Amino acid sequence: MGDPVRVLVVDDHPLMRTGIAAMLDREPDITVVGEAGNGREAIERYRELRPAVTLMDLRMPELDGIGAIAAIVTEFPDARIVALTTYEGDVDIHRALVAGACGYLLKGMVGTEVVSATRAVARGERVIPTAVAQRLAEHTPRVDLTEREQTVLTLVAKGLRDKDIARVIGRTEHTAKIHVKSILAKLGAADRTEAVSIAIARGYLHAE
Repeated sequence: MGDPVRVLVVDDHPLMRTGIAAMLDREPDITVVGEAGNGREAIERYRELRPAVTLMDLRMPELDGIGAIAAIVTEFPDARIVALTTYEGDVDIHRALVAGACGYLLKGMVGTEVVSATRAVARGERVIPTAVAQRLAEHTPRVDLTEREQTVLTLVAKGLRDKDIARVIGRTEHTAKIHVKSILAKLGAADRTEAVSIAIARGYLHAE
């Protein structure tokens, strides 16, 4: 048997982080070399430890997982990072993969699937479970919201009217209405309430 797979576990919840680390450390061919509680710390720990595989949560303070993945992969193109998150929306999955993740697992899969995924990624494979792949396939080809539309959608979710949205984004009320109409069309929503519901389900918005 060769050297064990060195793993960095990144999650802002100490109990989740400790649990994942303990589970992996029980495997004779895997060793957890470090942990981090937010995206910025993850980048620092990656530079210090150079793990073979990093398990990265997406929702974290200071810098989220998407930002951390992108930063690490930019600096270390060979980094092998798996998003391990509760986010099930196709938008979250797509963003993580575009940022450079080579795998995407849901925390409900924690167990043997995480262990096997860690081994697979260490071998240079990509890990996209069937359920995750199906979420992506549901919205292929992609018609994503623009950055401005994402901003307007967030304001819609807060209950702002067109004139208030226009004031916030520094545009006319007519322009705000055009953005809202485009958002409804892209999401296939009949009204604003349905648009917000769809946006939460797909990952454009996250319920607090």
